Amino acid sequence: MENVFEEWCTYGLKRALKQRAIDLENIERNARLKIIGITGMRRSGKTSVLILLYQKLTKEEKKAAYINLEDTRIKDLPTVLDDILKWFGDSGFLLLDEITSVHDWEGWLARTHELLKGKLHLIVTSSRKKLVVPTKPLRGRVLTYELYPLSFKEFLHFKGIEIEYTTAGIGRIEKALNEYIVYGGFPEVVLLDDKTDKVKLLNSYFRDIIGLDVAEMANENIVTVEPFAKYVLSTPYFSASKCLNFFKSLGYKIGKQSILNLEKYSQEGYLFFFVPIFSHTIKDRLQYPRKVYLGDTGFLYAITGKTDTSRMFENTVFLELKRRLLPQQNIYYWKNEKGFETDFVVLEGLEPKEIIQSVYEMRDEKTKKREIQGLVACAKSLGLKNGLIITKDIEHVENVDGIKVRFVPLWKWLIKD
Repeated sequence: MENVFEEWCTYGLKRALKQRAIDLENIERNARLKIIGITGMRRSGKTSVLILLYQKLTKEEKKAAYINLEDTRIKDLPTVLDDILKWFGDSGFLLLDEITSVHDWEGWLARTHELLKGKLHLIVTSSRKKLVVPTKPLRGRVLTYELYPLSFKEFLHFKGIEIEYTTAGIGRIEKALNEYIVYGGFPEVVLLDDKTDKVKLLNSYFRDIIGLDVAEMANENIVTVEPFAKYVLSTPYFSASKCLNFFKSLGYKIGKQSILNLEKYSQEGYLFFFVPIFSHTIKDRLQYPRKVYLGDTGFLYAITGKTDTSRMFENTVFLELKRRLLPQQNIYYWKNEKGFETDFVVLEGLEPKEIIQSVYEMRDEKTKKREIQGLVACAKSLGLKNGLIITKDIEHVENVDGIKVRFVPLWKWLIKD
């Protein structure tokens, strides 16, 4: 078994990887106090971050080891974590990939951290959100970093595209943005040149997330999870009742609670995000449909063959907002009784901090008027004095009914520091 552990360490040192926009120094520093949990969708780059950190620690001659716990030779062994500890020792940095795939991971992490605090520094990853909201043994002991597919700035870095504010430079950025919206930000997909290969890889990722994460967590057969996932892909708004009717139309026997479980676990596996309406009452948040966003924009085209540019434009804004959120912040959408709507309300605790409208094309005056009215109505309702409209190519500022409305192109908003 020690040979397996050694193999992974050797593999980690040999990998040649591109840097991600994540502060490795910060992770190392915090690992001296807490268990570090890096979570995110499968294939979004967690392993690469762990290996980059392992290479950094080794280069600095600090004692460290990297092991992938999904290795079939060790993942089903009930004592694998203790075996690793016996092999590695009780001090240094132990980097464990996909910790949630092995037996008694929560109990082992809690015990080991408590007994070896200050000596053994544990840094672990998981494609499941259980590390973000851990159960009782780990509460207060875990500091989590959520990793998403590449941001647009990272995408440009991976593609070797410099940020230049010349006419030609902006043209290259806009062209890259179109590719980013359609094929998404999975690192391996970004590095492929052939578009057919990109689609094939995205399809395999989608099936893996459905089978290895959502179906397993929900304790459902993949035959049930797959139509659920394809239904969610097809709709910008989700309600369990409508989804239940969809299943009935296919002849499936499934209860509403199972639908709610699939919603929950597809979010815990980072496949989809379900954004509730902004309301101070829990009843409204549960009663109104949730807005659907994909964990990666590339899934829409790869799975359905459709290129809904407006929807994926908005999805791109959502994912970037998720990357930028502070721990105490959450995202909602807003709608009033007159039907005016705003795509994103960022709340810090109970206080609205920012409102954003996403509009791909605003050349039509009717569309422009509707989107501005929605933002202005939302600002007044929440007591804000300004709002942002992210567009394809418009940049200016308007004052509308006492509200400052700023327009900015998506590419410029995505690359701002």
